[in-house]
Amino acid sequence: MKNRLLSLDVLRGLTIMLMTIVNNPGSWEHVYPPLLHAEWHGCTPTDLVFPTFLFIVGITTVLSTPRRVLTSGTFQRLLTRALRIFSLGLFLNFFSKITFFGLTGLPLLGIRLALTALVVVALFGEYDKKRQLYVALGIFALMMLLAFGGFEAYSTVRIPGVLQRIALVYLLVSLLYLTTSTATQVLMGVAILLIYWALMTLVPVPGFGPANLDKGINLAAWLDNLLLPGHLWSVSKTWDPEGLLSTLPAVATGIAGLLTGTLLQSTLSKNQKTAYLLAAALGGIALGWLWGTVFPINKALWTSSYVLYAAGLALLVLGTLYWIIDLRGYTRWTLPFVIFGLNPIVVFFFSGVIPRVLGSIQVPSPAQPESVSLQSYLYDFRLVPHFSNPLQASLAWALLYLLFWFVILYVLYRRRLVFKV
Repeated sequence: MKNRLLSLDVLRGLTIMLMTIVNNPGSWEHVYPPLLHAEWHGCTPTDLVFPTFLFIVGITTVLSTPRRVLTSGTFQRLLTRALRIFSLGLFLNFFSKITFFGLTGLPLLGIRLALTALVVVALFGEYDKKRQLYVALGIFALMMLLAFGGFEAYSTVRIPGVLQRIALVYLLVSLLYLTTSTATQVLMGVAILLIYWALMTLVPVPGFGPANLDKGINLAAWLDNLLLPGHLWSVSKTWDPEGLLSTLPAVATGIAGLLTGTLLQSTLSKNQKTAYLLAAALGGIALGWLWGTVFPINKALWTSSYVLYAAGLALLVLGTLYWIIDLRGYTRWTLPFVIFGLNPIVVFFFSGVIPRVLGSIQVPSPAQPESVSLQSYLYDFRLVPHFSNPLQASLAWALLYLLFWFVILYVLYRRRLVFKV
């Protein structure tokens, strides 16, 4: 990547490592509070993972763009990449709903894994650019047809998701970077935050009454349920934390990354860049906290205050890493983080597949006549007995899973294999 920054690679790796830990506890009933999302309003370290990744998407958009010119070829490349990322996320939501002529158990799991391999190979096969776009568009269209075409098995498959939001933000901020000036990006970022605040706090919610920020009955939830009924987050069913309206301020998070990338690519000295990064960090944290007193910091709603607060904290970590690594030159400790940051989409996608696989395989239970999933067997009967505290056992499972991924990613690193979407 042009103008690659080691501090940015470390931030990306740190983000992916934290994502791996918080997404894979041994038991969701026993998790240390900082490793859980805030119940509603508020912010935990876990709530900072996703916005930091979108922030990094904005930065890398700047650093990886050699020419700020939008051509038909460039647009085709951007659209293809966005469709690939969106389709990967959508396929994760389809995985556990795939049926095949009444098969169950291991035969059905084999079909699901075969389809996973087929989708991955099809999306990332070596084709000419036009065929890559057609294949990505075809896979996306097929899944949307299954979801909305009256097929009962897929009538409740979730459409939004983390990768889906990443795809949309990537496409929009890339187009914005290629077609507008930095000043225009600042104005658009501010406008998005103000417009979203006005929509969420001033516009009455049809069927519910005055504007509100309550769970399930706010404007964002109403729009999700209106446009994607039955295709939302299974926990809530009537709203989605990666829903449609809240994707608007997520674009502002990407714009914050664009502005940061522009700063990092400038001709300013490293000392000046560090000072600007840390000053912007403190400004974002302060503004986010102040705005949060009237428009609460909320990850599920992706409130404007949350955008500023999370971007400020991401800038604080990046600025500190930039000072330590790129300015002071302390780099010997960075390798584990770099290894995790090289293949982020691979980690996210297959971290979604692996728990589904472990949950699908049934094995005899040592303590009861009924069989249990392989994940339950490994966790409940092989790991938990070694701990007296269930919180420690749950965290140990997450750390072992992190170690599992480190071994895989280290092998890829040694073989110089980087899988780009």
